[in-house]
Order: sequence, then structure tokens, then C-alpha cells
Amino acid sequence: MSNALVLQSDFGTADGAVSAMYGVAVGVSPELRICDLTHEIPQYDIWEASYRLIQTIAYWPEGTVFVSVVDPGVGSERRSIVVRTKGGRYVVTPDNGTLTHVKRMMGIVEAREIDETVNRLAGSGESYTFHGRDVFVYTGARLASGVIDYAGVGPQIDVESIVELPVVEPAFDGERVSGTIDVLDVRFGSLWTNISRTQFSQLGVERGQKVEVSIEDGTRTVYKNLLTYARSFADVYVGEPLVYVNSLDCMAVAINQGSFARAYGIGTGTNWKLSLRRAPDPDSE
Repeated sequence: MSNALVLQSDFGTADGAVSAMYGVAVGVSPELRICDLTHEIPQYDIWEASYRLIQTIAYWPEGTVFVSVVDPGVGSERRSIVVRTKGGRYVVTPDNGTLTHVKRMMGIVEAREIDETVNRLAGSGESYTFHGRDVFVYTGARLASGVIDYAGVGPQIDVESIVELPVVEPAFDGERVSGTIDVLDVRFGSLWTNISRTQFSQLGVERGQKVEVSIEDGTRTVYKNLLTYARSFADVYVGEPLVYVNSLDCMAVAINQGSFARAYGIGTGTNWKLSLRRAPDPDSE
């Protein structure tokens, strides 16, 4: 019985790259169930690829094989690997930081380097620019369909040697909790932070109360205002900003039926800092 094969890339769907990957997988096993996570990762954006994996992976059954190909270093000396997570899922990917969030937030119990003398599409040996088709999806399909077991991927490597991207940990200073804007809720322009609900709860703010939100790009403050801490978007008026708990149990900032990111020119990454503190009591001022 085959496990699901889930594909992610920055290829888009304007040409035949994704279809070629599907074709290779079906060629390995016509019975494979192939699904897409997304193929709309911004070009070369390893950080977002890492985040989209952790956003998704826990909701798939044990044994599911993910193939994530955002690979600006294709053809270089970077490793091609397959990891097994604590939940028993597999991720096939270049070792370039794509596994940062999975390693930190879910845990990786074993890692193997792909043996390309065995796990490479026949006839592709002189091509070094489409490993998504020739190495990653081919290996992922063989693993998901049971053609190879995990040991058949290649030699075991040290989990601690897996490449991780720099991360700024959230912090609480007794008055405010600060973190980074890790990613956008793309279609709606909401800001997703790395501040967990548990960390935010140290502020003692109840739903319906106001939170002071400050956003900095490096050392430049680009936004500062008092927002309602809401359960959902429906708790505030259309066009009104809010603070809420997102689907990953972390704090997020949005505009009801609007794009916060577009309205204020907000970006993502470790340079974008967001802090939250309980709004001052007006009666005490």
C-alpha cells in the first residue's frame, strides 16, 4: 500500500516543470496518490518553504512523504537528503535550510543522504539543473510507493549536521513580548509571528482588551497602535485591525477584510520585529 506523496516547490504552474515531476512519480508507481502543498513559494525563498512545511506536515498521516524543492544551490555541493520526523513523516529536500522549522518545532529523528547511484531517474545523469524531477521526486515516489524502504535512500547522516537558517527567538522582558514576522498569510496579508499564544499569555490580556502593537524594520518603527485582541475577524468592524491567535497557535496581526501587509508595507524575515504589550490603563495616566 502506497503512502501519499506531497509536493512543494517554487516552480509555479506556468510551464511543465510540476507536470514533469508528476510524470516521474506516476512512472515509479501509477497507484501513487500525489498532492500539492504549494508551488507558489517565492523564487529561491528557502525560509518560506521551511515555514509552509511546518504549517502543513502535522496534518498528514504517518508515512506521508513530502518533497520540497526550493533549491537556489542546485548543482552545487549541497546535500540531497531525506529525513524522518518524530511523527513518522518523511521530507525529501536539498539540505539548505528548508528543514529549519520542522527540526526546531517538530523534531527529526533520522536523516539520510540520497545515494544518486541508485535513486536517480534513468538517463538524467548529465543534467544538474532539475534535481526536483531527477532526484527528489524520483526518490520520494520510490519511498512512498514502497519500492525502497527508508534505509534504501542512502547512508545515514548526523541529524545535527542538517543546515538551519538563522532564527531570532521570541522574548519577554516583563512588560512586552517580542518576536519576528515569520511569514504572511499570503492571500489575505495577515502577519504571522513566531510569538506563541503561551508566550503572549504572560501579558495577562483578555480577549476584547487592547494590545499595543509595535513593528520595526531593523531600527525603523513602521507601525505603532492599539489593537483589539480578538477571537476572530468577526469580533471587529470591517477595516479594523486586530490581534488574534492563528492556526499554528501563534500570534498574528490582521485587518478584517483587508491586507495589513499591503496597507503598511510590512515584510517578513528576521529583520522585521513585532512586539506586543498590554495597553496602558487610561485611568492610571
